[in-house]
Amino acid sequence: MDERVLEMAEAAQQERLQQAIDNRVVYQGESATECKSCGDDIPEARRLAVPGCRFCVCCRGVREVRGE
Repeated sequence: MDERVLEMAEAAQQERLQQAIDNRVVYQGESATECKSCGDDIPEARRLAVPGCRFCVCCRGVREVRGE
């Protein structure tokens, strides 16, 4: 494979990664104790790690896959 093609692919991958980082949700405020979607309890560790979270890990993952 041509080295230049590999470099271009790596640059494109790095750009997509940076865009994903830039587009992530930044939470603020007090976290919910129950998931807004499924109603399950949100563990204290998650509430402390992600201030302002409103969804459990599973529901947040589903929303991210859907692009929400």
